[in-house]
Amino acid sequence: MPPIRRILHLAPFNTSGVPITLVRAERELGFASRLITLGRDPREYEEDICLDLPFLNFAGTRWAKKLFSNPARLQVTNRRKIPAQIPPTWTSHSWPEKWLVKFRERVWQRKIARALAEIDFWNFDLYQLEGGLEFFRDGRIVRELKKRGKPIICLYTGSDLRTRGVIPEIDRLADLNVTLEFDHLALHPCLQHVFFPLDLRRFSLAPPRDESRLIIGHAPTNRAAKGSDTIIAVVQSLRNEFPIAFELIEGLPHQEALRRKARCDIFIDQLSELGYGINAIEALAMGICTCTGLEAGFAEKYPDHPFVEVNATNLGEQLTRLCRHPQERRRLRNYGREWVEQMHDARQVVRKIHELLNSTTNRQQPASSNQHPDHAPPLHQ
Repeated sequence: MPPIRRILHLAPFNTSGVPITLVRAERELGFASRLITLGRDPREYEEDICLDLPFLNFAGTRWAKKLFSNPARLQVTNRRKIPAQIPPTWTSHSWPEKWLVKFRERVWQRKIARALAEIDFWNFDLYQLEGGLEFFRDGRIVRELKKRGKPIICLYTGSDLRTRGVIPEIDRLADLNVTLEFDHLALHPCLQHVFFPLDLRRFSLAPPRDESRLIIGHAPTNRAAKGSDTIIAVVQSLRNEFPIAFELIEGLPHQEALRRKARCDIFIDQLSELGYGINAIEALAMGICTCTGLEAGFAEKYPDHPFVEVNATNLGEQLTRLCRHPQERRRLRNYGREWVEQMHDARQVVRKIHELLNSTTNRQQPASSNQHPDHAPPLHQ
């Protein structure tokens, strides 16, 4: 494979800031890296090239999904499920859904074509599809990239694989599939696990606080998936025994959410069988004692993790222990920061992904540039 210099990331949204974090890390490592997002994440993460395409995140789309999509794809839970088909695969659930997807993509075509021309789309050296998606559900862009011998990585980050599944044409042509979610390894036979990327220089240890009044934080994006009702009830029940304030961080822009999280002494990520998320990593980076559920097998593979493992049964017991033993909170404060520096630094994650790509043996060798025209093929089918 020729040297990689130019990398293009394509993502529906800059979800949790993961795509732009990878782009920034690649730039620091010497790559010319760009990110195209189809729409804006409502939590106001940084954008690079945002197409602001219609029909993505508005009330009409959500209404249409409820009517015409597979109901199972709309159910985000905190329980691990093994689907009947491995990997789970996206297909249109109904004729109206199929028609609406085609209509949406037809409306998008002109704006997409203009954006591809402006950034010299076809002449990047590596393409990374966040969530395993490109612009079109039939994979026409990926097919053309493979004709040109371009390497393609699919990176899965959460419910994209659990509820939607892979896009068959894209999955068939991808050179490497990686995931940030440990439970995904049971959902796809060709997945490799890497850690969530974080720019740790954006996070510093929160200054020591007056521990006469403890602040326990929780930041759900989906209460049902995080087990929030149980978390809230357990924390409220402990207020009779300990001087506790509860910080519920919900529906806020990212920077404000971080400011409020930094005030916490203990942070509870989730009571999930699906493991910890970006909220937990940010808490560790700020030196906050962090409680979370972990995926089956994670503690065995990574026994030195710094998390206080919790579930709906033992949450009260674990919080009681942490409230009574400030020395344990301080130990986890320092160790958590050290561990996240070792495992989650974005530059290390990028190096790992590229190492996995280089070790893949079933890649196509890139064809010489004079075999394929630089102009884009028609986007319509």
